[in-house]
Amino acid sequence: MPNIAELKEVALSLRRDIIKMTCAAGSGHPGGSLSVADILVVLFFREMRINPDMPGAPDRDRFVLSKGHAAPALYAVLAARGFFRRKLLDTLRTLGSPLQGHPDMRKLPGVEISTGSLGQGLSVANGMALAARLSKSRTRVYTVLGDGEMQEGQVWEAAMTAAHYRLDNLTAFVDNNGLQIDGTTDQVMGVEPIGDKWRSFGWHVLEVDGHDLEAIAGALDEAREVRGKPVMIVAHTVKGKGVCFMEGQADWHGSAPSPQERDEALKELEGKKEGQ
Repeated sequence: MPNIAELKEVALSLRRDIIKMTCAAGSGHPGGSLSVADILVVLFFREMRINPDMPGAPDRDRFVLSKGHAAPALYAVLAARGFFRRKLLDTLRTLGSPLQGHPDMRKLPGVEISTGSLGQGLSVANGMALAARLSKSRTRVYTVLGDGEMQEGQVWEAAMTAAHYRLDNLTAFVDNNGLQIDGTTDQVMGVEPIGDKWRSFGWHVLEVDGHDLEAIAGALDEAREVRGKPVMIVAHTVKGKGVCFMEGQADWHGSAPSPQERDEALKELEGKKEGQ
């Protein structure tokens, strides 16, 4: 199992890949991909029982990227974990590429469900968790939602369902970066207090710095010990994390960097790698 220092290196690598991919494609969603990168690194490299050589193993853990527009982050972590060749990352959003704008389970190993229509991922994760229980599998299910995504009513139907069935093999994250395509979540449709809402729906709630790898790992350790309730980890994040001119800017929700901006971002990320 990689240590925290090694996970930090992987997270930096993911961020570089996200910038390169979205620049090459000329489209995509870098802001929310950068904010969720640290969560995915801990899940795929430390937490989940997965095997790239056997992506369809029946008792594998499952991951659902409910905020499917953050596909560049998912593709980057799948490539880093060995599910497919890294060279494929260069084809994001190109005609005929399996790396579509949103994840497609028919195209890539490691993608458990096609997502992108916001609000639906938690319902799918519920079904996976319930199926695992019924089949007496040790599979655990993980999903990541966006904070703006919680404005969808289906999320709260799924929240009730997971608590009703006491799905303690389900752990969800909210990537709480406070921004969505049209501005702040407070301006568009306020979702706070997030933690209290999920508690009131019967979930065990934890709150962490979503860029603190150690804190994320610790929350997942606690989640595995919870019995009789699903777990929601509210991860406080920064949209565009790691690239100073993108951080906290709603404009980078769905805008790709230019070649000049790519070079600037990569220079900054290289500096972080070297400890500058």
